[in-house]
Amino acid sequence: MPRTRHTAAFALITVVALTLTACGSGDPASAPAGGAGPAAAGKGTIPTTDVVSAVKKDEAAAKLLPADVRASGSLSLASSVGTPPGAFYLENGKTLAGADIDFADAVARALGVELKREVASFDAILPALGSGKYDVGTGNFGVTDERRKTIDFVTYINDGQGFAVRDDSKLTKVTDLVQLCGLTVATGAGTTFEVTLEENRHRCAEAGKKPYEVTTYADQAAIWISLQQGRSDVVMSTINGLRYAVTQQEGLRFLNEFKRLDVGFAFKKGTPLAPAFRAAVNSIKADGTYDRILKKWGTTGSAIETSRISPPELK
Repeated sequence: MPRTRHTAAFALITVVALTLTACGSGDPASAPAGGAGPAAAGKGTIPTTDVVSAVKKDEAAAKLLPADVRASGSLSLASSVGTPPGAFYLENGKTLAGADIDFADAVARALGVELKREVASFDAILPALGSGKYDVGTGNFGVTDERRKTIDFVTYINDGQGFAVRDDSKLTKVTDLVQLCGLTVATGAGTTFEVTLEENRHRCAEAGKKPYEVTTYADQAAIWISLQQGRSDVVMSTINGLRYAVTQQEGLRFLNEFKRLDVGFAFKKGTPLAPAFRAAVNSIKADGTYDRILKKWGTTGSAIETSRISPPELK
């Protein structure tokens, strides 16, 4: 069954159940691994606690930057913007918020550099890094062995793959992708989820079952609209993103974690920036900023012990 690809032309749809129109203050309680995320602050309420501005420059980490970067004092960063708790726009449509935004800003402060942030689509960032268009990219990029062939990573959280469905779904837990046979699975374009689904679809035929259909979207809101409207049966996405989304939308439920992955800042292969970024991540861990960011966004279950450069994929 060929893959159906959508470009998410939903400009006239006013649903977007991940409503970001109510911004509130406060630092929600820490959520355990498997917690509900920042929704602890209330449905539609976005945490606004400033956990970044107090970060001081770490001279030792900054000295690891290449001389030209220290001289210019800036780095170009491509940011994929989707839904909470990763990176998203506040109600004014201009201000960015989310864990990825806070982590990048905190690391930049630790390194003493300014980020020249540009929003780019998830599937365009990694190729653009390879071409030298950007110095670094963020977008909840899972560290996989395939990606490590062409991209360097500096890890900062641990997230991974999971599933969500409507309340009327008969699915209770997905431990094997063969359980998805005959269903339509919605996911993001250019993601590890798309790769995993495509690589395993043949197993349905081998099991004598109808293959599942994979529909990919460049826009995260379109994924949820497809599920709510019944055009897809299940969503495969990030664990943290799914946990947050189901707390903000009626009639949906998180199924389970499927696979954990380290997540990192992404760079062109062979980048000289990696040692400095690793030192900066470990610096904000040491001063407590790291834990405050995770607590703010309800993702304490995604903490890592130490930052690493392009570690092997978690199996």
